[in-house]
Amino acid sequence: MKKRIVAAICVCVLIISCLSACGSNTESSSAPESDNLQIVTTIFPIYDWVREILGENPAGIELTMLMDNGVDLHSFQPTAMDILRVSSCDMFVYVGGESDQWVEDAMQEAANEKQKEINLMESLGDGMKEEQIVEGMQPEEEDTESEEPEYDEHVWLSLKNASILCGRLAKAIREMDPDHAEIYEANVTAYQQKLADLDNEYQSVVNESSQKTVLFGDRFPFRYLTDDYSLDYYAAFAGCSAETEASFETISFLAGKVDELGLNCVMTIEGSDQRIAETIIQNTKEKDQKILTIDSMQATTSKDAGQGATYLSVMEKNKNVLKEALQ
Repeated sequence: MKKRIVAAICVCVLIISCLSACGSNTESSSAPESDNLQIVTTIFPIYDWVREILGENPAGIELTMLMDNGVDLHSFQPTAMDILRVSSCDMFVYVGGESDQWVEDAMQEAANEKQKEINLMESLGDGMKEEQIVEGMQPEEEDTESEEPEYDEHVWLSLKNASILCGRLAKAIREMDPDHAEIYEANVTAYQQKLADLDNEYQSVVNESSQKTVLFGDRFPFRYLTDDYSLDYYAAFAGCSAETEASFETISFLAGKVDELGLNCVMTIEGSDQRIAETIIQNTKEKDQKILTIDSMQATTSKDAGQGATYLSVMEKNKNVLKEALQ
């Protein structure tokens, strides 16, 4: 379905391009023209990493985030203008999982022969992890007979991955703008130190906690994070699940785990209506657990960034939530 939508969009892009070539002066008919280098990213974490690497941005590089209206990675459908931006930019950075299948079609329209294309999951190589259906988790029916491994797309939710990927991004930016290579190298080195410091803080939180298990009454996009610190987890659904209703068996299992492990909370991700978490709690013995929300940054926008949100600030808040959850 997504490929058919993108194919139709690509036709629209061709029409738009023809109109532009015929002298249309309307801003909506084509991507903004500029002599500056242009970097386009899909999600907020990548956008923010690039911001940090650019720093004061001596070359005036223009940075755009596509998923900027609160729609998450799994629900995003590119517009004709999105495809046009992707096809004409100097560097395009995206996650690269199943949710980004539209990219292959979009890149066929690439008009910039020197364009750099960075797929985060490919950049991680052996660091990618397959999605897991852990005990009690409700599998999606369509995935039960799949022969192809499905990899967890949420690679940005590991500080260790973030450091590796920032190094890859900085290298590409230096190659694109060699005149300011030393500045970008200094910026990424300083940023990687901040990532390492926060990583150490996470490890200290886990080391000092008696509880080593988290339980989500929700989707679970945090496998990379929990694996980084050897935490166990249970959840209602896998990270990319499209399911919205949990079965009685799933609810019963998770409520039993809350009782068995003595957990003081049930966790959700941002944007959750918390109904599943509330139902789990109502099926425990004590019925007094908290609901804690941890942010996977799948719907963070540039408006949030303008109000002070950064990758590090969100991960800092997540660390504090995790600390409370592990008490």
